[in-house]
Amino acid sequence: MAATIANGTPPDDKLGKGRKTKVSESVAPGPADEAAPGAKGGSLDVKASGAKGDGKTDDGPAFMAAWKTACAAGGTITVPKGEYLVNTLEFCGPCKGPVTLEMNGNLKAPATATKVEKHSGWINIEKIADFTLNGNGAIFDGQGSLAWKANDCAKTGKCNSLPINIRFTGLTNSLIKGITSTNSKLFHINILNCKNVTFEGIDIEAPPESLNTDGIHIGRSDGVILNGAKIKTGDDCISIGDGTENLVVENVECGPGHGISIGSLGKYPNEQPVKGVTVRKCLIKNTDNGVRIKTWPGSPPGIASNILFEDITMDNVSLPVLIDQEYCPYGHCKAGVASKVKLSDVTIKNIKGTSATKVAVKLMCSKGTPCTNIALADINLVHSGKEGPAVSACSNIEPIATGKVIPAPCTEVAKPGPK
Repeated sequence: MAATIANGTPPDDKLGKGRKTKVSESVAPGPADEAAPGAKGGSLDVKASGAKGDGKTDDGPAFMAAWKTACAAGGTITVPKGEYLVNTLEFCGPCKGPVTLEMNGNLKAPATATKVEKHSGWINIEKIADFTLNGNGAIFDGQGSLAWKANDCAKTGKCNSLPINIRFTGLTNSLIKGITSTNSKLFHINILNCKNVTFEGIDIEAPPESLNTDGIHIGRSDGVILNGAKIKTGDDCISIGDGTENLVVENVECGPGHGISIGSLGKYPNEQPVKGVTVRKCLIKNTDNGVRIKTWPGSPPGIASNILFEDITMDNVSLPVLIDQEYCPYGHCKAGVASKVKLSDVTIKNIKGTSATKVAVKLMCSKGTPCTNIALADINLVHSGKEGPAVSACSNIEPIATGKVIPAPCTEVAKPGPK
């Protein structure tokens, strides 16, 4: 569902408590750091720091020892081939120089579904500039299968008590590439308060029944680029939360999952505007939704503008194009009260492929704050089911259509609604 934390991480977001090792490292290196095991020419081997890589021993202390030294002076941490069992890790800055984490082995979380403080992560990387993570195909295995039943939002109403696989918080001018997140207990990757960070070659794998396992969530970040990802999961492949600006998502393969979503927005007061989002050159296959924007009814005022969905292929997608300003999972909303999130300057262009249902384009805008300048261009979505050809559905919107648009756009001019 993604609504619980997809965009709503509170401003005082704190790391969870529990069994973990934390180092907050802006101190100058001392003699002990300079003589740390494995340190040679700025390179530190976690096995020289005591890691076993046997998949059974807790290697967390060895990783943190290497991090402490690297962060205190800058350097490279190397992770040789192996399976490294680690409890919660916190790689915290600020650091004294650029740090590179060079992965050749895999990380594995404990399988137990231990609850944590909400919005905590299994691997936390935060408050660092000029950080590089070279994954080289490394797998971050959250071993989440035991947790998914405990994370049934429809039954419990709570989705925040299990760890996110990898949290990137407060990074600047950094590069993350070549990593795989598998079987996360909650979200796979969470990107928060980052600036000018590039993600390349990201793989995400979890079965459709893995509840609330958004692939990549981005919030309150400026200048994030995601170029190249294959995402198979049980929730949104990508979710885009409040405060996201100048985001580029391209060359993503999504499915199974719930598609690529902006929102949900408007669940919390004082959410920051979403501005300048581009999603292009993507394949979305066998998902519940394609591209969508979702806001809560009865929301506080908000803004989402300057959004482009372009050059996207849909393959057997249940609802390829969706604007939903009546988003209300499990009835947890003020039903019938208009959303006050203002959607404007949204272009949906060159979308083609197949819809698994008759309604291929659905534009449900707010009665109280109608969408403005919503453009549809060069759309060709077909449905071959017994219900007949694909159609559009809409409310409170008058879209601008150019080129060939199939199914034909519908129009419903907004009428005064509840404030």
